Amino acid sequence: MLIVSKFGGSSMADKTAMVRSANVVISSLPKIVVVSATYGTTNSLLSLINTAVNNSWKSVIPIIEAISNNHKEIARDLNSSSDTLEGLELLLDELNTFAQGICLLNECSPKATDRILSLGERMSSLLFQTALTQEMPEKTIELLDARKIIKTNNSFNEATPIPSEIKKLCSSLDLASNIIYITQGFIGSNDENETTTLGRGGSDYSAALIAEGISADKIEIWTDVAGIATTDPRICKKATPIPELTFKEAAEMAVFGAKILHPTTLTPAMRSKIGVFVGSSYEPEKKGTWIRKQTDETPLVRALAIRKNQSLITLSTPLMLNTHGFLFEIFKIFNDYSVSVDAITTAEISVSLTVNNDVSNHLKLINDLRTLGNVKIEKDLSLISLIGNNINHTPGLAKDVFNETQGVNIRMICQGASLHNFCFLVSDKEGENVVKSLHKKFIEGKNIK
Repeated sequence: MLIVSKFGGSSMADKTAMVRSANVVISSLPKIVVVSATYGTTNSLLSLINTAVNNSWKSVIPIIEAISNNHKEIARDLNSSSDTLEGLELLLDELNTFAQGICLLNECSPKATDRILSLGERMSSLLFQTALTQEMPEKTIELLDARKIIKTNNSFNEATPIPSEIKKLCSSLDLASNIIYITQGFIGSNDENETTTLGRGGSDYSAALIAEGISADKIEIWTDVAGIATTDPRICKKATPIPELTFKEAAEMAVFGAKILHPTTLTPAMRSKIGVFVGSSYEPEKKGTWIRKQTDETPLVRALAIRKNQSLITLSTPLMLNTHGFLFEIFKIFNDYSVSVDAITTAEISVSLTVNNDVSNHLKLINDLRTLGNVKIEKDLSLISLIGNNINHTPGLAKDVFNETQGVNIRMICQGASLHNFCFLVSDKEGENVVKSLHKKFIEGKNIK
């Protein structure tokens, strides 16, 4: 079986986590292992960029030292070879050089941002190669630069991969030998071989793109939790792991707030019909969650998701009445600014849609919308989604939902566009309590299959 395994930042946090993850690799024997940056490193690199742009070099030094000390400590704990230590120093020198340049210019281009952020994964993959080599001396553990196989367009910070190019480049990999490849998530390169990134959470996406590129049988996503839960366990203590999901259910969960998967991860897996397993590198013996095209059971409500910090934008104008092309004009504005809309409802002379709070602060976008009509913005809302099967053809579901939310001001309802999702908008203050109530009604006490 041809497997691609991906390990998140918590699975790369320190020597103990890396050795634990290496033992997971021993058990599953993937051909390619994709790793994220060590826990917290990407945030530190972003902080470094912001500090270098806005402050003096003196303010940047402690951040560089903290990143350096963390990775050197892991290298020492792993008893890394001189080659690994030398490679790590070269990467840290690259970080230092870029940081000095940002300080001198007081700016950081998107291209430079991607180059700096790539260092997190490049350092962690180097260290994990050492950990895996020590745990699997019988195998050849080869470091593979993801930028040689993940080809993208030129949209720095959130590049679009080119699957046909990725597949072509993956064909050069030796998949029949004793080699296990260690590569980086999140990063790629354009036609000019300039470093690009796939956006936050892009390591999952990288793993799926590589799996598609080598025609893998299975993708493993290893995190710090044992699979995907019926809702966020931090909100609802009675949330339980879900043994299996369909691709469509999981995609709805990813888009509407579940943190365990990057929203675009499932696209290559769905496209190539590759099964996805989500498990915990801390508790690999637990069953985890399988994501497949079809599942044995198709419950009405499989899970609940919540997406906080949302804004409701309502555009109203009499010009909408009996006028064709008006929705096109609205969505053209969002397209021009590369902004995604989550949910939408329409009436005779108004359109309401949800976006992240930060989008509602996008003055140019909002001003362009105002050229079409009156714009009202409501902030600090939560989009709550019931995710399951045959939702838009089940009588009485809406009644049950609203019985559980009596006394709650519901600002918008979306139902009908998907068999797998029913969502509505409430205030952030009420969101978590609504999730708890609905979880108790639809999931607790039932036999989750």
